[in-house]
Amino acid sequence: MSQLSIKGLDVHYDQHQVIKNLDLEVQEGEIVALFGPSGSGKSTVLKAVTGLLNHASGSIELAGHTLLSNEKAVPTERRNIGLIFQDYALFPHLTVSENICFGLVKASPLEKQQTVDELLALVKMSEYKDAYPHQLSGGQQQRVAIVRALATKPDLLLFDEAFSNLDPQFRFELIEEMRAILKNKGITALFVTHNQDEAFAFCDRIAVLNHGRIAQIDNPERLFSYPSDRFVAEFLGQGVWLEARVESENTLSSEWGDLPYQGEKSIAGMIGELVDVYLRPHQIGFTEADDGVFCVEHERFVGEFYQVELEWRQQSLKIRTHSSFLNKRVNIRVKQPVLHVFPKP
Repeated sequence: MSQLSIKGLDVHYDQHQVIKNLDLEVQEGEIVALFGPSGSGKSTVLKAVTGLLNHASGSIELAGHTLLSNEKAVPTERRNIGLIFQDYALFPHLTVSENICFGLVKASPLEKQQTVDELLALVKMSEYKDAYPHQLSGGQQQRVAIVRALATKPDLLLFDEAFSNLDPQFRFELIEEMRAILKNKGITALFVTHNQDEAFAFCDRIAVLNHGRIAQIDNPERLFSYPSDRFVAEFLGQGVWLEARVESENTLSSEWGDLPYQGEKSIAGMIGELVDVYLRPHQIGFTEADDGVFCVEHERFVGEFYQVELEWRQQSLKIRTHSSFLNKRVNIRVKQPVLHVFPKP
């Protein structure tokens, strides 16, 4: 069942159309990311859902209630949406307990205390209920901001770059913790981020935006393995384009040798055609050879592997290896089967 339904959303700033006929369905209890480059429309969609835009058209429904249509636009304060920002947005003059209770206007003192106790226990911060925000770490402040949003029992949680200010060392610990809480409580969430690792770790599905449109939406694994177009392929990770010829329904040939094909879509009808394959660093390796095409003149050890960067056909070719190839001649080899091919433009 859809908790959030966006249909035909259009947003204009002056004469510039930022969002173009965008459709998005978010299921109850699902966490979906809006992911894309700067200017792609991520934050604009978030603002349209919250009602912070006066120039949005289309329809938005949340939990069966219409928030936006040709006839109505529900004010922000009546949309029952929780907002979580990157700067925590806690009230500095209020304690943790008072921050959490801020939106519980109609609750009794006992109900407020029960809510505070339950939510602080959920994030393992019960001993901080009388502390002030300046006495907390960044991660602790964000935990308080999240449970404050949960206190009002919203129909939807919106995260706007909510983890970007945190130390990378603790960021993914908090992401894992918050995902478990949302899943346990069946909370629906929309997550805006420019960080791919955050989107992959936190979300069930990822909507990749490009110039105000959703280029592709899918779970992280499928999105990475089966990009819908060249933009999505390149945006999800640096790689290199390799031309290949379809030789059979499970084999491609290229200047780097034969490539086994194990994709979901049949290429039997493309035999003899030239296609492009997008290869990321983890799919490429070296074979040492006295007559190798490349000579590895520079490499960098980065802990788990060596990283080599070469120039090939005006493309930067980055390769990760588990052993050093410095000053050796090598040929390229493709280490994994090809899962997706792109027709020549």
